[in-house]
This record gives sequence, structure tokens and C-alpha cells, in this order.
Amino acid sequence: MKVRSAISPRQRPNRLRGPKRLLGRALAASAAAVLTGLLVTGGLSGASGEASAERVETVTPVAAEAPGYAVEDFNYPRADKILQERGITLKRGDGHIVLATCDSQTGLLEVWARSRSNERICFRVTGNSGYLSLEIPSVYGVQGNAYATKVDMTVEDEEKSFDITKNTWTPVGESVDDEAREHMLVEITTTK
Repeated sequence: MKVRSAISPRQRPNRLRGPKRLLGRALAASAAAVLTGLLVTGGLSGASGEASAERVETVTPVAAEAPGYAVEDFNYPRADKILQERGITLKRGDGHIVLATCDSQTGLLEVWARSRSNERICFRVTGNSGYLSLEIPSVYGVQGNAYATKVDMTVEDEEKSFDITKNTWTPVGESVDDEAREHMLVEITTTK
């Protein structure tokens, strides 16, 4: 005679459902990896569980042969070369404001500096926001693009900020200074 449970199969709780099942599998995989590691490296010897020093010494860890991790320091790539070739000091940024060739595309942010013989210095802006730390002396104007842009400048020992009008020429620095002092552009920030 068969004994039947008072709980039907539909009413029985499934002990390993959803997240519990995944947790159980993860724990089982971890335990298997630890055991495999101990057996492969000779961490346990035989049934007694004694450490086997001679086997451990012969195993070479794989991580020692792998290359190190790359850590982003946010320094501007090839900044030394750009300084040498173009005389522009680019320091750090988030990669959303990058130096570009003027007239290479539309929608560039243009910086005008007297120190560059009134040559335009253009930047391509991408993403929802951007940041660039740099040094360009004698900046007197910025042509905005579709982004809300703010430039920070220094003059002597003062710091000044200017909001750049979208898609319009905005006078900044020495062009709006009562004494026409030379201003250094030190930061550009943009938001969409």
C-alpha cells in the first residue's frame, strides 16, 4: 500500500526556486572551485588533510604571468605631442571634450586666443556632459555650440567664469575686462 502525502504536489513548496536556486548553484560552484584548487595545488594530501609543501612549491600562479590592470587617470592622451606641435596645454578630462580640426565638422566649440595669432582652437563635444582642464593664454572669445558651456579663466591671481551662449559668439577674458588684462583659459565644462 502506498502512503500519500496530505499536501498535493502543487502545494509543496519548491525549495530551490528563483534566487535561492541561483544562490545554491553559486555556492556549489564555489565549493567545487575551492576543492579543485586544493587538489590541483596539493593543498590537501590524502584523507588526513595534511598540507603538502612539496607540491605547492611547484605550482606557478597564472596571475603572475598576466599583464597588470589598466587604471584610467583621465590625463589627456598625447598631451606632450599636442603641446609641442600646437602650443596648447591639455591636462585632464573625461573624454567628452576633445581637440578637433576646425572646419572638420559642424557644431564644434571654438576658442579664440590672441596668443595663437587669432587662430581658432576647436573642440568636439560629445555625451550629456563634458569636462576639460587646459591652459590657453590670451583667450578673448568663444563660439558656442549646442551645449550649455561654461569656461573658467584666471587673470593674475583672480578666477573668473563665463557662461557661453549656445551657437553664438561670446566675448570673454580680456575682451570684457575693464583693464584688458590677459586671461588664461583653464577649464571648459559642458552639459546638454
